[in-house]
Amino acid sequence: MPTRRDVLAGLASAGAVGAAGCVQVGSSDAAPQAGDSNGTADSGAGSRGDAAATETEVYRSTIQSVVGVLNYGPNGPQGSGSGFVAGDGYVVTNQHVVAGATEVKLRFQGNTWRDAEIVGTDAYSDLAVLRAEDRPEFATPLSWVDTDPEPPVGTPVMAIGSPYGFSGSASTGVISGIDRVLSAPNNFTVADSVQTDAALNPGNSGGPVVTFGGDVAAVAARGGGDNLGFGVSAELSKQVVPALAADGEYRHSYMGVRLLEVTPVIAEAYDIDDVGGVLIVEVLEDGPAAGTLRGTDGETTVDGVSVPTGGDVVVGIGGTDVEVQADLSNYLALETDPGDAVEFTVLRDGSETTVSFELGERPDPGI
Repeated sequence: MPTRRDVLAGLASAGAVGAAGCVQVGSSDAAPQAGDSNGTADSGAGSRGDAAATETEVYRSTIQSVVGVLNYGPNGPQGSGSGFVAGDGYVVTNQHVVAGATEVKLRFQGNTWRDAEIVGTDAYSDLAVLRAEDRPEFATPLSWVDTDPEPPVGTPVMAIGSPYGFSGSASTGVISGIDRVLSAPNNFTVADSVQTDAALNPGNSGGPVVTFGGDVAAVAARGGGDNLGFGVSAELSKQVVPALAADGEYRHSYMGVRLLEVTPVIAEAYDIDDVGGVLIVEVLEDGPAAGTLRGTDGETTVDGVSVPTGGDVVVGIGGTDVEVQADLSNYLALETDPGDAVEFTVLRDGSETTVSFELGERPDPGI
């Protein structure tokens, strides 16, 4: 069976035309067919190493697999978002889209509705897996993008979903940043997030952000305004989603510390020549790092700024340099599991040393 990438390449080589920019169709309309009178000139946009594919071709090849997600609570509707079919037919969305739901309904293309079961959720990656009752045959699974290497900044992408309840909407842009760290419940973070300038509005959450090869590069998670949106990366999703589908949960590695990125004033206070690394502000009692890493125990003032002092500065983990918080967070998220013994390179009392301890598991976020 031909893949979406094959279909897109074939359409491009056949010279199909498509509309650029934002595409929106009615709630019960199917995707437009080739030769429809609303087509415009070929945009000429292409994907990484693929034959050039227009926005309309990307949309047509993926829209049947995208769904609207309605969250019903004890008192009726309490929110909506988007999702998409992946894996062996489960539906991927955001955890916050289905949070608190007592019932979930999915809206497939052609205004086809199905009830869904919540199989698993993970607040720390903001991902959830659903199972649709009697999933329509036309809603075939989307593939994750190849993450070796990850799609670079500048890769053309399309976000497809149901912003403000308008099903079948699309917006285009590029991957405008990678390795972002977003906030999560209980002051934790979502690692390895993708930034895009494709418009993400309320209701897009949980929908796919696809490359022009038709593969999912990220799960849309939130819009930041001013052409700034974020999604859960394919690399992190490929780890979390199968676990949610199989076990209903995912175990995240946990250090048990609070930290700050090293800024120029922190570097000056610690007499560090190069700005880089993360400062351990606090080591939580009875946490995995207790007795191994040191938290701060004093403070000083540099250029009018109060700086905590006495803590370890982590500059490496598992042989990988740590320049910013994302380096540490991404390594923990993508390269480790709870129970792993991991080496940390730290600056302590003006000298570099190596320490190690066994990682724990992030506690229940309590939401």
